[in-house]
Amino acid sequence: MDILRDQCIFLAANRFARQKVNEMMYEMKVRLRTLRCSLALLAALISVTTLPARAQTNSTTPPTNVPGWLTEPLSLIDALNLTLKQNSTIIKAQADLESQRGLVIQTRAVALPTVAATGNATRSDPGLIEGFPFFSATTNSSGKTNITKTVSSRDSWSTAITLTQTIYQGGRTLSALRAAQLVKDQAMLNFQSTVADTLLAARIAYYDVLVAEQQIIVNEASTNLLAKQFEDQQRRYDAGTVPKFNVLQAEVALDNAIPPVINAYNTYRINKNNLCVLLGFNLPRDVWEDIPLNLTDKLDSNPYNIELPMAIAEALQKRTELQALQKEVGLQRESIINAKAGYKPTISAFASWDWRSPEFSPDSQNQWNGWQIGGQFSWDIFDGMLTRGKVIQAKAGLEHARADVEDRARQIELEVRTDYSSFINAREVLQSQLKVEEEATEALRLANARADAGTGTQLDVLNAQTQLTQARTTEVQSLHDYDVARARLRRAIGEELTAPADSK
Repeated sequence: MDILRDQCIFLAANRFARQKVNEMMYEMKVRLRTLRCSLALLAALISVTTLPARAQTNSTTPPTNVPGWLTEPLSLIDALNLTLKQNSTIIKAQADLESQRGLVIQTRAVALPTVAATGNATRSDPGLIEGFPFFSATTNSSGKTNITKTVSSRDSWSTAITLTQTIYQGGRTLSALRAAQLVKDQAMLNFQSTVADTLLAARIAYYDVLVAEQQIIVNEASTNLLAKQFEDQQRRYDAGTVPKFNVLQAEVALDNAIPPVINAYNTYRINKNNLCVLLGFNLPRDVWEDIPLNLTDKLDSNPYNIELPMAIAEALQKRTELQALQKEVGLQRESIINAKAGYKPTISAFASWDWRSPEFSPDSQNQWNGWQIGGQFSWDIFDGMLTRGKVIQAKAGLEHARADVEDRARQIELEVRTDYSSFINAREVLQSQLKVEEEATEALRLANARADAGTGTQLDVLNAQTQLTQARTTEVQSLHDYDVARARLRRAIGEELTAPADSK
């Protein structure tokens, strides 16, 4: 009996020891996972120090490998001004504008007089010199008369300066002047359209960086809450007041919150690179992907009030794309005039001053000079219907240009309606989120209080934390969507985007 009792005691002790060992192994495993989560969270917290807002509070000294101009405070207006100055698209548009200026000068040239200088010099073989049957008599000192035959000069030369002015070309001259002005206006309108599109892209890129920065803060705040929840549940478990299930739930929630933080940092880095490209920055090669931009503006909810009919009317009046197409209609009308000029005569006048050598004197040093004036008239009676074909082509071009204007007007109206609807949607979503964060924060406080009092569950706390994170994320994204929708609507209307959006 004593042996049996000793065996039972040994088995019970062994079972108890195994249970203790299993509990210790599980506790070590939990602590290792906790350490891993804490290290990941610590890495995220360390990387957040690159944010401009925190850089000002943590350190005022920029990294040594970063140029000073890159870390200077950058407001939205400063960013737009840099875009106007350095953006490659705008620089190329300026070059295109200068190219069109050269085309305007070429178009006007047909109406202006031309001045040309011409000259030639010739020496001929004696075998090509022709003698003419003209004789001249000369008397020498002895009284003897010599008769010589007139011979052409071996050397000949001539120069002239000629002024030519077209007097009438069937309407081409005046049409060229009008077309030159239309081309100039159209080039400027196209340039303004390019500038407006580029400024819109820069403004949206600025907003994208701001929202990415705020998303990091929101996700890190959520991670901090979950980390505290995990630590609290771990302490409670160590004290024996909660089961292991609570610790596992808190740990899983913390693990799931870390990837959004990492993704937010990646989006933040990418958005900063996109903004730098639009600003025309030439980044040093030793600056890594996390560019230390210092954006000073914030996402705002400044009101912007405009009715849809007024927005459409302003867009049809202000949009430079539509105005450029209207200039194209004028150019096509001038093309018809230019084509019909083939039915009419051409009259020009000229005046010149000529110098030339004598034609029938061997002495090439002698010269003749004098002026000439005259006119020229030409009229193609029949040109094989070439002019008729040009007129038909020009008229078809005019109809095409008119159709382009009508189609573009409809597209602009559709763009305004779409952007207006998106703006109203963003504004309503933003207004609906004004008190959500406050309510979600209060709900989390009540959930924690209920859990502490024993009337609530851990699941209620985790749900409240998830709802708070969702509320903060939605609010930040709503601000971004509102600002972007407002900028797109202003661009669709044709407003100047370098000025702030004031309430109308």
